[in-house]
Amino acid sequence: MTQPILTPDRRCFLGATATAFAALAASGCMSRGAGSSGAKVASGDGAAGYGALTPDPAGFLDLPEGFSYRVLSRLGDKMDDGGTVPDRADGMGCFDLGNGEIALVRNHELQPKHNAGGPIAKGFGKKDGAFLPGGTTTIVLDAETLAVKRQFRSLGGTIRNCSGGVTPWGSWLTCEEAPTGPGQPYGEGLEQNHGWVFEVPASARGLVDAVPLTAMGRFNHEAAAVDPATGIVYLTEDRDDSVLYRFLPKTPGKLAEGERLQAMVVEGLADTRNWTSPAMPVGKQYRVSWIDLEDVEAPKDDLRQRAAAKGAALVARGEGLHMGVKRGQSEVFACCTSGGAKELGQILKLTVGGAGQPDMLELFFESESTEQFNYGDNLAVAPNGHLIVCEDQYTAVVDNHIRGITPDGRAYNLARLHAQTELAGACFSPDGKVLFVNAYGPTATLAITGPWLA
Repeated sequence: MTQPILTPDRRCFLGATATAFAALAASGCMSRGAGSSGAKVASGDGAAGYGALTPDPAGFLDLPEGFSYRVLSRLGDKMDDGGTVPDRADGMGCFDLGNGEIALVRNHELQPKHNAGGPIAKGFGKKDGAFLPGGTTTIVLDAETLAVKRQFRSLGGTIRNCSGGVTPWGSWLTCEEAPTGPGQPYGEGLEQNHGWVFEVPASARGLVDAVPLTAMGRFNHEAAAVDPATGIVYLTEDRDDSVLYRFLPKTPGKLAEGERLQAMVVEGLADTRNWTSPAMPVGKQYRVSWIDLEDVEAPKDDLRQRAAAKGAALVARGEGLHMGVKRGQSEVFACCTSGGAKELGQILKLTVGGAGQPDMLELFFESESTEQFNYGDNLAVAPNGHLIVCEDQYTAVVDNHIRGITPDGRAYNLARLHAQTELAGACFSPDGKVLFVNAYGPTATLAITGPWLA
């Protein structure tokens, strides 16, 4: 049942964000560092963004004045298929279904030991004879009122569905952060290998057939982003020594037909992490090439290591991805959770070349303080061109925020979560009026409205 709107006194459909990317990219690099020009950090005093955060009377999510949130779905809510909403809500995408409806396809990062919210009738993998609890749920909303019309399980039998990405053809790519299986670490009782990408149509009305897209590789998957111009899928991996991947489909839009998986090589730079020295300065552009990978099903979970041995550049915990188009040129923003000299996080920007031009990579932003962001994870772009970064920090007392970053390089607080959990799955409604986001656990899916175009 939809909760009332609470007004404080703390993964989005691709077509809706093309204009936002143009606004974001038009200002050039968002600089950081002692040598950068114009870099500022908002301290929550209204110097950037939407102003200071106002305490939430309910003690859940602080927001700037003029913003409000609604809880759409919670852990344990009854669903239309007889189950209940499971826990650990993570990556999420939003889709226009037509007929006045929008759909949220929501990941659940559940391990074999976790509660599925009820029996799962079909799925991909089993443990000890029962389908695994991981997968996705779908929430169908009235596009105008945001009333929940129905919600149900849409994928089952998977493990640790962390993030993913929307496709231009109306589906959600949900990614397993779980390269395990029989005879492997954490694989006791499993019947087959995991660590795959699965596709869930936004129009599904129940459990879909769980088909692993094995040609897209077996690794510690995190997020996916599809280039609408080519159908190429970019993929991140949540490892300290990860690489950035791309998948070239045989037929764009038909990923199950397979084809080639590649890893990114950066000319003159083997390591983007900046851990031991500032090898990658903010704003400098590097030419990119791509190398083909073999044995992509990686039974030893060593795909990234083999890629690095062939020259692929190292990335610090690749997580959130977001794709946009600026003047006909595709751009991919990638959040690297523990990158940077302070290990607080980086954002890389990959500009996809065209007409014979090479792809180019730059360090778009590097956090230098916890006031900018602390372990950025899921990533989105607001209608006004601001970056939206969800935090997933690991501290004794969790104080996670949604951070905004303006086109001129100022970081500010957009929301502060009081619950001791992460924020995830940020995505905008097709009309750009609503930001949807998850509180990871206990699951709570929120709709945040406000002056997003201001």
